[in-house]
Amino acid sequence: MSFSITLKNYLSIISALRSAAFIISLSLVLFANFSIAKEGNAMKLMPTVNLQLYGTLEDKTPVYMAKITNSHGLEVDVISYGGIITRMLTPDKTGVMGNIVHGFDNLDDYVKSNPYFGAIIGRYGNRIAKGKFTLNGTEYHLATNDGENHLHGGMQGFDKNIWDMTPFATANSAGVVLRLTSPDGDQGYPGKLVTEVTYTLTNDNTLDMTFTATTDKPTIVNLTQHTYFNLAGKGDILSHQLQIPSSQITPVDSGLIPTGKLVSVAGTPFDFRQPKAIGKDIENNDQQLKFGKGYDHNYVLKTQPDNKLIEAANVYEPNTGRTLIVRTVEPSVQFYSGNFLDGSTSQKGTVHHYRSAFCLEPQHNPDSPNQSAFPSTTLMPSDVYSTRIVYEFGTR
Repeated sequence: MSFSITLKNYLSIISALRSAAFIISLSLVLFANFSIAKEGNAMKLMPTVNLQLYGTLEDKTPVYMAKITNSHGLEVDVISYGGIITRMLTPDKTGVMGNIVHGFDNLDDYVKSNPYFGAIIGRYGNRIAKGKFTLNGTEYHLATNDGENHLHGGMQGFDKNIWDMTPFATANSAGVVLRLTSPDGDQGYPGKLVTEVTYTLTNDNTLDMTFTATTDKPTIVNLTQHTYFNLAGKGDILSHQLQIPSSQITPVDSGLIPTGKLVSVAGTPFDFRQPKAIGKDIENNDQQLKFGKGYDHNYVLKTQPDNKLIEAANVYEPNTGRTLIVRTVEPSVQFYSGNFLDGSTSQKGTVHHYRSAFCLEPQHNPDSPNQSAFPSTTLMPSDVYSTRIVYEFGTR
């Protein structure tokens, strides 16, 4: 038997083979791309935390940053210096991501000129009158760093300490555990205080923060978080719509120390029980607003049994549609409207102008150690201090 092939048949066979090869190659490429896409989506769905060197202090102590991301691309950056949240990226109503907190571009600025941007505050958030208090018959004198008063833990508060930072990630969240030991006598406080703070960014778009502390001597503790927010990412915060479900504030004197009274917000510029623009009444001729140069006041909340979370505040920014809900187990929340920002600091070209950010700081009442009618901030060696703050992000 003989086999013969014409040129025409030969070209037809070659063409067919080429077509088959192309189809096979295309199929392989599509399969590979599909597999990569599947793998990429799976990776995207997993929350992540990446630890990297952020900078070094003058004494060569390293400072690390944890970049925490959830499955929707929300990002929270935390540094081991002060447990500071340096950046929060959240989407607006069109899905565009943007930073919604004030901070700095480098470690040096946090060390030299930070007005508590994003920091863990301790041992005592807010003010203690004349920097002293009496506990079990002993008078203690604290560092005075706000005129004659003690503010946010003193000259070297928790915001200016290096925290041990351990990252973690699960299928539904990622975050860091921060640990700090404050020695007996630190800033004048009695007792060695061992503190642990956990930041957990969840796939539900919440940043869940838990705080615990133990002591070896009777002491006082009032921890909080001091992030400055601007949900628009630029401009002032006067058009932000704020609601605080509180009917009372603790009015202050000219040094911003509570008088010890509780005053109704009804009929005053301090009534945020229904949502209203922060700027609506901020220039009202009210003595309390004059003392604070705007809002810098403590709102009393209705706590629930068994440390159940309550809503401390919610905020809506009309242009971007971003929302923020603050939940806590604390009995009060301090609302601060950025009255002391003066344009002397900036971040990535954005200047921190007057009233360009607000703070909502869940806490016990300021000056509680000197106000017997206020909820106690005393911690005994046999007890464990515990509190919780949750930021819930969204859009309308």
